[in-house]
Amino acid sequence: MRAAALGAAIAMIITGCGSEGGDTGGDGVSPADADLTVVTGVYPLEWLAQEIGGDTTAVVQLTEPGAEPHDLELTGRQIAEVSEADIVFHVGGLQPAVDEAAAQEGEDTSLDVADLVSLRPAGGGEDEDHDHDHGHDHDHEGEDDHAHEEEDGHDHGEYDPHFWLDVDLMAETAEALAERMGEANPEGADTYRRGAERVAGELAAIGEEYEEGLASCQHREVVVGHTAFSYLTDRYDLEQIGVSGVDPENEPSPSQIADIADIVNERDISTIFTEPLMPAETADTIAAETDAQVEVLDPLEGVTDQSPGDDYPSIMRGNLEALTTALSCE
Repeated sequence: MRAAALGAAIAMIITGCGSEGGDTGGDGVSPADADLTVVTGVYPLEWLAQEIGGDTTAVVQLTEPGAEPHDLELTGRQIAEVSEADIVFHVGGLQPAVDEAAAQEGEDTSLDVADLVSLRPAGGGEDEDHDHDHGHDHDHEGEDDHAHEEEDGHDHGEYDPHFWLDVDLMAETAEALAERMGEANPEGADTYRRGAERVAGELAAIGEEYEEGLASCQHREVVVGHTAFSYLTDRYDLEQIGVSGVDPENEPSPSQIADIADIVNERDISTIFTEPLMPAETADTIAAETDAQVEVLDPLEGVTDQSPGDDYPSIMRGNLEALTTALSCE
């Protein structure tokens, strides 16, 4: 009786709360009509699932467009959507509400990126692993990725979740997702495998463009609002200078802002980067004190009207254009 009542309650939540909950992707296919349903909480995972799953996969995005994904709290309907999904695709530590809901469904449903690839430590420091198992032997002498980061551990927990800014990690994740999707729906396994191969090719092309575009630049310092870009700056031998830490909710102190302004002046840095989902006031303040200009560098946590593109590939390429201009690359 209790199980039946719970099932009825979930059904009522799903059918009766149409104003809440996430969007369905996969060319608009609904979970009721799909061969497979994947729930995600952040845009890059949504993009991977849509590209790999194609038009027979329903992708339910839990974060509303334009909302800050770090702040996600699940509604009753969204909890039901997680419960009904074949795969809950998430990054452990990024969205605790999603982690908790996924844990309730067990290992058969949960697919945590933190279990698939090597994530960077969130706190940084001298013992930080910069290798990521990519085979890239970069020299990070003078790197200052986290010099201005608050030592509070941040809301993300132990690891930096922004892996999707490294195209190699995205390709590894795509392969693992396709494998899990094939296990959940064996009849579609070949489709998912081909989708992952197609995604890997797109990611490799983007990576080559970054390698070429950032190979020869007059500057290598990237001043950002919060240090979400460590995967990108590490991969391409850039120096990330963050006004605040990995968590965008950490407000920088006046002394931190003054320190950044001094660095910008001393190194003749021309650009302060802000983000689509962050207020630009701090960047504007530093720019006013240094004669630098403010531009957008998108951490791809969501797609908005301020993003330099309308999907993962176009935003990554928009970011490259912004970087090559700001760093005076040849």
